[in-house]
Amino acid sequence: MNYKNSALTMLRDKFNEIDEKILMLLSERRCLSIEIAKIKLKDNRPIRDIKRENLIIKKLIISAKKYELNSYYIKQLFKLVIEDSVFVQRQILQKDPNYTSNNIAKITFLGPKGSYSHIAARKYSDKYFDNIIELSCSKFNDIIKNVEKGIADYAILPLENTNSGSINEVYNLLQYTDLSITNEIILNINHCILSKKGVNLETIKTIYSHPEPFKQCSNFISLFPRWVIKYTESTAAAIGKVATINSINIAALGSEAGGGLYKLEVLKRNIANKQYNQTRFIVLSRRSEEISDHIPAKTTLIINTGQHMGKLVDILFILRKNNLVINRIESLLKNNNHLEKIFYIDIQGNLNLNNIKQALIDLKNITCSFKILGCYPSKNHISINNKY
Repeated sequence: MNYKNSALTMLRDKFNEIDEKILMLLSERRCLSIEIAKIKLKDNRPIRDIKRENLIIKKLIISAKKYELNSYYIKQLFKLVIEDSVFVQRQILQKDPNYTSNNIAKITFLGPKGSYSHIAARKYSDKYFDNIIELSCSKFNDIIKNVEKGIADYAILPLENTNSGSINEVYNLLQYTDLSITNEIILNINHCILSKKGVNLETIKTIYSHPEPFKQCSNFISLFPRWVIKYTESTAAAIGKVATINSINIAALGSEAGGGLYKLEVLKRNIANKQYNQTRFIVLSRRSEEISDHIPAKTTLIINTGQHMGKLVDILFILRKNNLVINRIESLLKNNNHLEKIFYIDIQGNLNLNNIKQALIDLKNITCSFKILGCYPSKNHISINNKY
């Protein structure tokens, strides 16, 4: 072994020693999580304390600077560590029949149990609440009304998909509500052909689903031109319909998890036009929430330019002048008026930042109106080509 290889081996051995110490410390931290869970169980405390978690991340990011460590790297690393702690505590507390928590939320979403919106609602609630009361709806407008009227605390709405693009009906509804976006959820979508036992692709005559999955799987569906497409209010409604009809000529297009709830079999997986298939959901609430400066944030605006052609150029100039990064721009006609457009803009950054404050002042001077839909924690944003 030459000198270079020997030196490399020594350094790698030190890596291994450090990794082993990290594992021991993580194990020790897990043991502390169990002890904390026992105290929470005794005192009937909620599993999560989001304010404390944010404070922990904030302090760690400050400490990381002393060691010249990247703040994003530290944030992502300790988010995983905290999630593991929550997972351990939740396992212990939820197994105890005497445990009850006041950390309960009423969440409303599209479709019955098993729909993608339901799965997104569960993903969100698992992170922030100990228990939830689920309120399913058949229309997007009813979801928003449930929160506006105080029937529910949070609304979960799909906003865009990597394959089929924006869901314009939801964008339209956002113009007319006073609810705020308080969070977003990125959900991996895996559409399947689902049916009862004994069915195969050749025996299918009718297939049921929500319009969006048909768009996202149009290439595969086109291989079967004899299939009659029937729309339902949600993927879960399609799955439930197929489950209740005794026929070898019908199938549903939906999630494997949803099909499992109704004991349907999977005939074909991974049939979306693009393998990378994600849907971005937004969370709406009656109250906006303040986001720590140390948490990557996103701010969403609605801008009405009136009947002034070319105003988008001025808007983009202001955002770029203030060094703002645009995640997405979406345009819709206002009240089907071809001369008047509404722009929805996602920009990176916290509403408290000075450059965003200045940009909002500048935008107010050149637009008919604009509204801040929300400032909320930014997830890894799904990749969708902007129209501009």
